[in-house]
Amino acid sequence: MREPEIETAAPGSPAGAAVLRAYMTDIVGRYQGRQATTDEVDAALRDHPPVGLAPPEGVFLLARDGDDVVGCAGMQVLPGGVGEVRRVFVEPRARGRGIGTRLLRELERHAAVRGVTRLRLDTRHDLVEARALYARLGYAEVAPFNVGPYAEHWFAKELPSGQELAGADVPSSSPRM
Repeated sequence: MREPEIETAAPGSPAGAAVLRAYMTDIVGRYQGRQATTDEVDAALRDHPPVGLAPPEGVFLLARDGDDVVGCAGMQVLPGGVGEVRRVFVEPRARGRGIGTRLLRELERHAAVRGVTRLRLDTRHDLVEARALYARLGYAEVAPFNVGPYAEHWFAKELPSGQELAGADVPSSSPRM
């Protein structure tokens, strides 16, 4: 089985919009404990747009297995060298292949190049796989840094300098039109 390619994309591109819809379908369904309805997913997409995940204030990554988009991750650059990680998702059929790890490592590389020295994120209690992934990659639970209806665990990770990460063994991403 080949490794999916990681590439940059606009969240509003056809591929970006499709994977964000899949993300919301998964996340809303898990929160509700049942399959999400189209209306619920539409409302979630409307109420929680991917603000700040496109240049110049951020980056949005896709994991692509051939023509099939199987995951995404985004980051918004905030003041003070902080980057906020959002919309980390791998399609259920593609989980267990290291795609989440690759997306986060590539996001870290993009963050370091942009001068980000600390990545942070929040997540829900029921997303145990995500919390395990973040801990495995060196993200530590920290005190709450925001208040939100779905923020139940907060994580942060200090990044090495951009020069150190630039030489890391992480395939670089490229935009795909």
